[in-house]
Amino acid sequence: MSPYSSTFILTIIIKLLIISQSTSSTPHTCSSNPTPYPCPPFPPNLPYPFSSSPGCGHPSFQLTCSIPHSIISINNLSFSILSYNSNSSSSILLSPQHTHNNCSPSLSIPNQPINLSSTPFRISDSTCSRLTFLHPCSPPSLPNCSTCPWQCNLIKNPIHLLNDCRSMHHSPSTSQHTCQTDLLSFLNQILQSGIQLEWDQSQDPYFTNCTTCRANNGHCGFNSSHPLKPFLCFRPQSTLSPTWIRNIKKPNTMAIFSLVIALTSLLLLVSVATVILRSGRFNSSSSVTDQTRTALFLRNHRSASLLPPVFTYDELASSTNHFDPKRKIGDGGFGSVYLAHLRDGRFVAVKHHHHGADAFSTKSFCNEILILSSINHPNLVRLHGYCSDPRGLLLVYDYVPNGTLAEHLHNRKGSLTWQTRLNIALQTALAMEYLHFSVVPPVVHRDITSSNIFVERDMRVKVGDFGLSRVLVVQDTTSSSGGYVWTGPQGTPGYLDPDYHRSFRLTEKSDVYSFGVVLLELISGLRAVDQTRDKREMALADLVVSRIQTGQLHQVLDPFLKRDGVEDDVAAVAELAFRCVAADKDDRPDSREVVEELKRVRIRTCGL
Repeated sequence: MSPYSSTFILTIIIKLLIISQSTSSTPHTCSSNPTPYPCPPFPPNLPYPFSSSPGCGHPSFQLTCSIPHSIISINNLSFSILSYNSNSSSSILLSPQHTHNNCSPSLSIPNQPINLSSTPFRISDSTCSRLTFLHPCSPPSLPNCSTCPWQCNLIKNPIHLLNDCRSMHHSPSTSQHTCQTDLLSFLNQILQSGIQLEWDQSQDPYFTNCTTCRANNGHCGFNSSHPLKPFLCFRPQSTLSPTWIRNIKKPNTMAIFSLVIALTSLLLLVSVATVILRSGRFNSSSSVTDQTRTALFLRNHRSASLLPPVFTYDELASSTNHFDPKRKIGDGGFGSVYLAHLRDGRFVAVKHHHHGADAFSTKSFCNEILILSSINHPNLVRLHGYCSDPRGLLLVYDYVPNGTLAEHLHNRKGSLTWQTRLNIALQTALAMEYLHFSVVPPVVHRDITSSNIFVERDMRVKVGDFGLSRVLVVQDTTSSSGGYVWTGPQGTPGYLDPDYHRSFRLTEKSDVYSFGVVLLELISGLRAVDQTRDKREMALADLVVSRIQTGQLHQVLDPFLKRDGVEDDVAAVAELAFRCVAADKDDRPDSREVVEELKRVRIRTCGL
């Protein structure tokens, strides 16, 4: 019996089980019927993602309908919805509901910061700008700070009311704008007039899933009984089975159960026979598949118990909607990266190595598995598993939802404050220090670039893409000693260590050079390579180093940093970057020195 026959039998079994289940219990479905209660300011047909029915719509947009304003809850804080932009469907105006407290009994100021982490919402720039230059008159009139510490903190730092704004805006000097005598009352007026929240549909997997669901005439919802509330697409019953099965009115459960047992037994016999027939060919060395070679390579280099979990190709294909181009979140030399929604509710990133990849790509695939399964650091992406299949080589990583550092620097101009840039630099350096000094034997990443530094929603970062990484003491090198290995230069133009390119000797200092270029991007906002620049300054390292040597750093300083008044701290980081990109590797600091210097600058900048 052919594999197609087995697949057909399995399909019938699954569909009969679906029908048998549907006769005993009717699955919850979401409909587009108007809500029986008015939900101002929304029309009777609540637009997705809003819903007043549990399990329908989006879990972050569940409403409590009431008059005059409907209520929405975000991270345990309740808000009245003042208005909704029906034209763009991308913003709502909210006002926090009154919370009783002894410190400000007549005010509607929450007793905690308004925190939007782990939600698709973000505070609009216009709302944040209202708090940016707000400060109390000196000396501030404070309540009893021992009993009302939150109110005292707000008076001194009103920007702390909105967590999102703290990472997006700098703290201004007190000379800007008029001070407020009763700052809490002024904050209360701002909240009562409403704070504008926006959400980015492209960054939220629920919206991506809903587009596909609606295209199949389904209704978008989620599993409200599951703690992670994974997305569900409720489709009409008629789409689940062919016509001849749908015409069965009341199937006999016992008959179906018996049929399922019989078909399962038949399928098991077919599978056993297939394995026996193929076993002889499997043992032949001339017909070993790429899948088998990969599995053997991994097990020869590491105990099977230390390898990450193995996924099936069909499972990962299903979780990415069969590698739908709309799910693509990245592209690289070895393959494309897709957003995947696993059956257990997790959202992960799946890298699909290009079909028919050569031996170099296969080695890169195995390399990432071996290295990532042996490291653990909060600023490094984590490998959740892999799949080695004739149809493709797949890697399953952490999903980091806020894009890359390169996108923030070059496509979202001015979105990063100096404090945020400094924290990103330090976190990246800590990841590099861990690879060089905590992992035994040391690992050289070999491709530290702003495109391989992934940004979380709270602006923490994770370094990823270990396809080019090398262990400094490995068995397959022809010669290695003194903390380096002989290997052909690999890396990204603009970040590649010139000493390594000349000598073919890879060391930890090669990562330090690449990191130095990332530092130059952070202080200049310029790309590592730009063909529109003069040929002698096409590489960012050449451009900025020449300016530093002539005392003209201000010419390449990011304009958004000039107005922050942090030139001294930027100059200190520029000096560190200058040392990192030294032509001779012996003149560069090691990653421990880099971390210590960045910590000193951060203490001077932030007092942390």
